[in-house]
Amino acid sequence: MLDRDGFRPNVGIILLNQKNQVFWGKRIRTHSWQFPQGGIDRGETPEQAMFRELHEEVGLHAEHVRIVARTRDWLRYEVPDRFIRRDARGHYKGQKQIWYLLQLTGHDWNLNLRATDHPEFDAWRWNDYWVPLDVVVEFKRGVYEMALTELARYLPRHELHHNRYLRGGVRNRDGDPHDGYAGMPPGGAFELPPGATFEPDPQAGLHMGRLGES
Repeated sequence: MLDRDGFRPNVGIILLNQKNQVFWGKRIRTHSWQFPQGGIDRGETPEQAMFRELHEEVGLHAEHVRIVARTRDWLRYEVPDRFIRRDARGHYKGQKQIWYLLQLTGHDWNLNLRATDHPEFDAWRWNDYWVPLDVVVEFKRGVYEMALTELARYLPRHELHHNRYLRGGVRNRDGDPHDGYAGMPPGGAFELPPGATFEPDPQAGLHMGRLGES
């Protein structure tokens, strides 16, 4: 289902744990990592699609999460031709997405990547909030930055003041220093904890499967 401009309606999911870390999934049989996302079926609301995708991709149900916020408007990205199926070229242009910020109220063991017969991910991890900007495939980076920035104002504040891995000088949208993530500079300035490693290679996103994607 495409709109008149060739964009497929879609939802994206930013799932938080109690440390304000985000769920990051590895697409099955690739080295590409991303947030859960998926198309909105005809007759579905964005919220209905979000809960369906949450179960299909991550194995969680509505009772395992709390909706914290969602983006106000559609966020769009175009998909390069080389990632589009040949029979869809000229019609399919990309995705327009409503993004949801969810708080996990269940437990890590409630996550199940094999909840359906067609899993999207074969591995997952928790990452610091801004880390995905440096490793997501390039054509999605702008939408990720817009979604993370818009939704950052809703993060639980007690965690924000004590995140020692963020560099100094962070300002919120009102210009007050050290008051949340919302004013993080483009690109998501951050430092990993001492001794931590992060994979995959930022270039790995180029190996993601051909689209129309989920």
